[in-house]
Amino acid sequence: MAPSFDIWAKGSHKGTPVVVKMENPNWSMFELEGPSEDDFLIGNTPTGSREKARGKNAKQLTWVLLLKAHRAAGCLTSLGSAFVSLGSAIRRRVASGRTDADSTSSNENKTVKTRFYNCIKVFLWLSLLLLGFEIAAYFKGWHFDAPKLQLQYVFTSPYGVRDVFDWVYTRWVLIRVEYLAPPLQFLSNFCIVLFLIQSLDRLILCLGCFWIRLKKIKPIPKQDAVADLESGENGFFPMVLVQIPMCNEKEVYQQSIGAVCNLDWPKSKILIQILDDSDDPTTQLLIKEEVHKWQQEGANIVYRHRIIRDGYKAGNLKSAMGCSYVKDCEFVAIFDADFQPTPDFLKRTVPHFKDNEDVGLVQARWSFVNKDENLLTRLQNINLAFHFEVEQQVNGIFLNFFGFNGTAGVWRIKALEESGGWLERTTVEDMDIAVRAHLKGWKFVFLNDVECQCEVPESYEAYRKQQHRWHSGPMQLFRLCLPDIIRAKISVWKKFNLIFLFFLLRKLILPFYSFTLFCIILPMTMFVPEAELPAWVVCYIPATMSFLNILPAPKSFPFIVPYLLFENTMSVTKFNAMISGLFQLGSAYEWVVTKKSGRSSEGDLVSLVEKKPKHHRVGSEPNLEEMKADLQQEQEQKARKKKHNRIYTKELSLAFLLLTASARSLLSAQGSVKDRLGADTNTADAGGDTRNSDVRL
Repeated sequence: MAPSFDIWAKGSHKGTPVVVKMENPNWSMFELEGPSEDDFLIGNTPTGSREKARGKNAKQLTWVLLLKAHRAAGCLTSLGSAFVSLGSAIRRRVASGRTDADSTSSNENKTVKTRFYNCIKVFLWLSLLLLGFEIAAYFKGWHFDAPKLQLQYVFTSPYGVRDVFDWVYTRWVLIRVEYLAPPLQFLSNFCIVLFLIQSLDRLILCLGCFWIRLKKIKPIPKQDAVADLESGENGFFPMVLVQIPMCNEKEVYQQSIGAVCNLDWPKSKILIQILDDSDDPTTQLLIKEEVHKWQQEGANIVYRHRIIRDGYKAGNLKSAMGCSYVKDCEFVAIFDADFQPTPDFLKRTVPHFKDNEDVGLVQARWSFVNKDENLLTRLQNINLAFHFEVEQQVNGIFLNFFGFNGTAGVWRIKALEESGGWLERTTVEDMDIAVRAHLKGWKFVFLNDVECQCEVPESYEAYRKQQHRWHSGPMQLFRLCLPDIIRAKISVWKKFNLIFLFFLLRKLILPFYSFTLFCIILPMTMFVPEAELPAWVVCYIPATMSFLNILPAPKSFPFIVPYLLFENTMSVTKFNAMISGLFQLGSAYEWVVTKKSGRSSEGDLVSLVEKKPKHHRVGSEPNLEEMKADLQQEQEQKARKKKHNRIYTKELSLAFLLLTASARSLLSAQGSVKDRLGADTNTADAGGDTRNSDVRL
């Protein structure tokens, strides 16, 4: 009797069973057979057995297909529910979450900010409208091959305009050709010229940096000054004033105070000022306690707190320089609250002043303890590495002038006084004093091999506010300093460098063409293809410039693509800040202290512990330990509190604008392929009717 091949009969099958489990509990579970020995002997089995085997394999195949279909349906269901959840989350965030409009300061002109955002929204909605219009035209056969128009069939043939849509589209093409394309092409050509000039300037700076490395050029102090430092107390040890301005920065005050108190300099030749502008009583008490602790260890350190907090950092420094004991000091070193100078910082910077009476500033390079914290800090490190390695170093070597970075620098007090001292007229008081000192003939020295550790902002909100201040302040300063530059008794070359290179090219033209060319003109040329942008403007030169920017930070090469995209995104903030500073709008005077996290490198902490003896706290403020405990508890509660991501409307609007332009570009490429295929078909068909030719765009 022939064996039965009934797959549902229990105990009659051979081979390895396969268990199929369905994710939906409402589905049944079946046990499918694996291949048996007879399945491999089909060629030697009778015809009936073969037919049964085929039926068995067909059933198994059916169930496998059903299983795959079920999985596919489950994936589609999951995707649908995921999109619904995402939409609900976005709706809730928009309704109740914080946006960039919520963080507007009281000094910012909200009307101007709204107008700028509305301009971007107009471009966005226009691009969306044109995208829908072009998609409809694409499916009707109106292809997007090239900016060469062939509209003769539309106007000469009685059947050229078949419906209202075709008539509207034809008129839109005519408006595009006659009215939109010429001014857009003119603006694009103008921005291309600016782009080429700025790229040439950046290329020259990179060549200068390459020459410095090739020839190993660097500032070298007088040998007798270094020898005097090594000789001991009787050597070159001028009186140095060290200032740390801070404001509500309780995360970093201990690190900076500890670092400056450990500077390797005679105690009788150094005076440390802690310039506290904090309006938080708890922070004030904590900083006072830290200063008192170091006073007991023998450090020559004083605490200053202003009652009237005018002028932000510039007002704080100006007030401190008015103290009577400052006249006994020859130099002043300035460090922000998150900076941690190495113990030999003064020994590597102050000797450059000896026998160089025309040197007014010695600036050190920044290094960052949190540069690898996240993608944002990595991208910031690329920009700042190029700034110090290329811009500051080249300008310092060849021009003896650069913008003071506001911290990690040592000034000759005489240079500050002759230049007019600190002024509160702009938000970039460091650049202001540098320009005025340069007009007085003082020279600057940049030390690329002397580093001072600090932090970069770890959140986009803090970074955006910092960039707004850094790009609006120079435009304020340009308006104020232009008459002084023109009247100054300096060479024509120095005036040219200050006006055209330092201010216009690197502070005004760069954010202008970056935003206008790549964020407005480029997407608009997708919808107005008669205005062309060459491929070398869109691709090759930006890629080359990005490659040059990333050279000083070679470990960041894997992030070159995100860096290029991020710079385009930040052009919105930079352009807005530049316009605010140039026309003295409300947001130009916005000052927000960059939030710090209080990070330190492991090596710094170890060295600080090794150098710092045990402190015996005597006479501490009452209940200070309880205040510290309450402060720590408050920070833990804030950390546990649920955070909402901010919604940055301008950046999102710009992203959607570029997205619609890229979709239009994709349609253009597809249209070109379809046109070529259609042309081949029309060529093969000799009897084709020319009246049905497509309008090519």
